[in-house]
Amino acid sequence: MGAGGKGYKAPTLQLEKLLALGLDQRTTENALVNSKVTANLGAVIAEAGITCCDKSVGNLLYAVATKYPNNALVHRPALIDYIVSMKIKNPAQLDAALSFLTNVGPDPLDTGKFEEACGVGVVVSIEEIHSTVTKVLHENMEAILEQRYHINVGNLCGQVRKRHPWGDAKATKEEIEKRLAEILGPKTEADNVKPVKTKKGKPAKPEEKKVAVATVAPPSEDLNPYSHFPEPAENNKVHTEIFFSNGNIWRAHNTKEILEKHLMATGGKVTTRFPPEPNGYLHIGHAKAMFIDFGLAKERNGYCYLRFDDTNPEAEKKEYIDHIQEIVHWLGWEPYKVTYTSDYFQALYEHAVELIRKGLAYVDHQTAEQIKEGRENNLHSPWRDRPIEESLKLFEDMRRGLIAEGAATLRMKQDMQNDTRNMYDLIAYRIKFTPHPHAGDKWCIYPSYDYAHCMVDSLENITHSLCTLEFDIRRPSYYWVLVALGLYQPYVWEYSRLNISHNVMSKRKLNRLVTEKWVDGWDDPRLLTLAGLRRRGVSAAAINSFIRGMGITRSDNSLIPFERLEYHIREELNKTASRAMVVLHPLKVVITNLEDGEVIDLDGKKWPDAPADEASSYYKVPFSRIVYIEKTDFRLEDSKDYYGLAPGKSALLRYAFPIKCTEVTGHLKCTVT
Repeated sequence: MGAGGKGYKAPTLQLEKLLALGLDQRTTENALVNSKVTANLGAVIAEAGITCCDKSVGNLLYAVATKYPNNALVHRPALIDYIVSMKIKNPAQLDAALSFLTNVGPDPLDTGKFEEACGVGVVVSIEEIHSTVTKVLHENMEAILEQRYHINVGNLCGQVRKRHPWGDAKATKEEIEKRLAEILGPKTEADNVKPVKTKKGKPAKPEEKKVAVATVAPPSEDLNPYSHFPEPAENNKVHTEIFFSNGNIWRAHNTKEILEKHLMATGGKVTTRFPPEPNGYLHIGHAKAMFIDFGLAKERNGYCYLRFDDTNPEAEKKEYIDHIQEIVHWLGWEPYKVTYTSDYFQALYEHAVELIRKGLAYVDHQTAEQIKEGRENNLHSPWRDRPIEESLKLFEDMRRGLIAEGAATLRMKQDMQNDTRNMYDLIAYRIKFTPHPHAGDKWCIYPSYDYAHCMVDSLENITHSLCTLEFDIRRPSYYWVLVALGLYQPYVWEYSRLNISHNVMSKRKLNRLVTEKWVDGWDDPRLLTLAGLRRRGVSAAAINSFIRGMGITRSDNSLIPFERLEYHIREELNKTASRAMVVLHPLKVVITNLEDGEVIDLDGKKWPDAPADEASSYYKVPFSRIVYIEKTDFRLEDSKDYYGLAPGKSALLRYAFPIKCTEVTGHLKCTVT
């Protein structure tokens, strides 16, 4: 893991230790209230191997603790040696060093190029600084005499720094101020008056004709929701820092060798996965997950797996597997491959054995209630420190079915005193004598989600592991497994869940509604399951349009109004659903100035948003001497708020012409022209 990585224990910091480095009181107090800065600063001090130092050195070490690039931690001890030995002795050199190391990352450090980039060994004498200051002042003499003490001293210092980037900045500024005083003499009253800043006048624009234009912001559908995701080749930065209660810090990142092996396997393409658990029908929230997982792969010309997370054989059914595959295709997505977590059971088992051999997993005999109580009270299992060989034998007995269900579990040895509950020695394997719908009866031990999910992501070379925000707290345990085993680490990003007003969006609650017969199955049209929406008549295009319209955000606890979904459904119907005119309560109308037998074919739109320039968008509406209108569209007595037909009044017929009522006969037969 490199310096400050796996296995490193940061020392406990106290106020006196930091003040001994020459840091001022305020900086020291601010550092101690920030746990991340405290941990990094403790690691830097330990790597420096000092207890006190000059203020300039202390400030540089503090800058390293707060600014150092996480992707190059392996080189931090070398940089600290340069600072402590005064080979790097000013902020300009340190900034150049940090920039150089950011580009190098975890790759081998070329010492020669590094020293050249940050000016190691370059000595700029006071005489050279004085000589260059003289030249710069001479070049700017006209501005100096005009602006006097209002001249920008920082700009003058910058001109000197361009010629001597490693020169003493403090000495440069002092020399410039001294020489300005010699040139200009004592300050006058005018020199002490702050100049009034005037805004630069804008050039007059040629007069243009004003045209009223409605400016409309581009709809979210037109924006690229995937633009913020990094490319696979950029996956060498620290994903997350795992802080342990004993001061250890694991900084999860891919080494150059691991990343190159991954890129060779994927061809550098984006690879995602949609990983539903086959324990029920999918709902509209899964449509958002599909849009993100499949959509990112499609936008980057990559691949997306449909992976069934089938680690719980008791809740999974073939019916659900078939439904999920069918509904994914209905929504318009094509998986690169269909895989199952159970496809990797052998590899998962072998990695579990490896964890035991490393002393990072153990067989536990506590009951579920005892484990829960231990986690609530931060108590270690009495079997946590049992011998490795003993755990190996017991785990093999678990695999062979020699231990009763519930009598043993395999737990990961993480950190029971951690600030994150999801590091409390999570269960990796449990015993279940239940046949698996995909793997059959080969296994009687099954991996947990926390153990299997991250590892299968790695085994499938997933570049972007995307999930909802409730999994954010699982990120340390996700990377703990991969770091512990030295496996490739995908880029993880969480997005907000889809919550729609007045609707149940939990698969567990939906399952209860179905199993307790409160609804007519998973495809009940009252539910927001994808099968229910389809049965209601909602199209896949309307659902995808609704999802795309919301974008991909991390704003949690947002409730989307159900009316927004209805809007997208209507918009889609306006593009595709054919319309027809129907008169439910007919009133006969005779057109007096149209001959008997004459029929005029009028064009009616098949649907509201049909393209106006396509013949297929229209159907023929016959117009003859006798037509029928709705009775409610006619009144014998007119009024100001009525816009229909009345005696002596005109009205426009849809797709046709305006007509005027000239006579009303028995049974409300209307004669018009």
